[in-house]
Amino acid sequence: MPQHVPVPLRAAFPRAPQHPPALPPPPRRIVFLAHRDLGNPAAGGSELLVDRLADGLTRLGHQVTLLCGGPAAFRDYRVVSAGGEYGHFLRARSAFARQVGDCDLLVEVCNGMPYFAPMWHRGPTVCLVNHVHTDLWKMRFGGGPLAPAARIGRRLEHWALTGAQRRSLLVAVSPSTAHALRGIGVERDRIRVVHNGVEDPGPRADRSPEPLFVAVGRLVEYKRIDLLLRLWERVRPVTGGRLVIVGDGPERRRLEQLAGPGVEFKGHVSEAEKHRLLCAAWLLLHPSAVEGWGLVVTEAAARETPSVAFDVPGLRDSVVHGETGVLAHGESSFAAAWCTLALSSHRRELMGKTARDHAARYRWSRTVRQFRVVASEAVRGFAP
Repeated sequence: MPQHVPVPLRAAFPRAPQHPPALPPPPRRIVFLAHRDLGNPAAGGSELLVDRLADGLTRLGHQVTLLCGGPAAFRDYRVVSAGGEYGHFLRARSAFARQVGDCDLLVEVCNGMPYFAPMWHRGPTVCLVNHVHTDLWKMRFGGGPLAPAARIGRRLEHWALTGAQRRSLLVAVSPSTAHALRGIGVERDRIRVVHNGVEDPGPRADRSPEPLFVAVGRLVEYKRIDLLLRLWERVRPVTGGRLVIVGDGPERRRLEQLAGPGVEFKGHVSEAEKHRLLCAAWLLLHPSAVEGWGLVVTEAAARETPSVAFDVPGLRDSVVHGETGVLAHGESSFAAAWCTLALSSHRRELMGKTARDHAARYRWSRTVRQFRVVASEAVRGFAP
């Protein structure tokens, strides 16, 4: 009997081709509906992705508006605040009618809490999904009196992606996210994979002569910086050096109280300082429980810095195990990989060069082109 050969996950979902077939002209007026603007203090990878798409589409001649919650910063595209951080979810429809009026394509960025845009917008929509929050709802709200909030949030998100968006295309940022969408019932032929990009970092800054390990991200529960601090107590006696945590968030005070010797919290840093730290680092450490893609992994790779991460959704897409970094299957293997790479400069350098070459495949210009193809497809396939 012939053996079944599984289809690789990376090839299982349609991608927008780099050189697409002829499609109708891309939509001219595009509106992104998202939780935050990039200038928000809580902004992260999702906000950076939306900014790069909006900016790139604007440069290609589109009229782009970002309708978001919280503060609205001045950019080359229009940014409009729909209200407060959470209140804007309820006001999105009225804010759209009042501040925008109409568009050729509405892009709903679904990061957990949905806007249900297809239920009130009469034109074509695309749903942009970084990752499905299935297990993160429980991690965020825990048990006890907040457990019902976790269940409600999970059900709302799942229904929005499978029900409210049932006629829309969904853009996933990685094969892992596409797989998660399939897992909750989204049809395969409605999913398109458009990867994150990265800037050309320009000239490298100097590598630190002493062991320097860096973690970058918003300080929230699922990033698991507390786990990283525990592992540091096992790793530090072997490697020495410093562990630098870049980013801010609601967990910062608690994490600072947990931190032992050799740990430094930098908070928010400028792009120039982030560049310097990623160049100087011996390793990027990414202990997150789940990611859409893990944009900082690609940013570090572009600077010849390999990563140690857990083998979880998103990070198993951005880290090529054994080539651009190491994917650990548990805390002990994470600590072992951390120590092993720290003590082997030759292996780190080889991985760093491979990581740089791999990151060169992902540029924001490519991301914008691929998204533009999906936008055209969404408009072509829309049936009122």
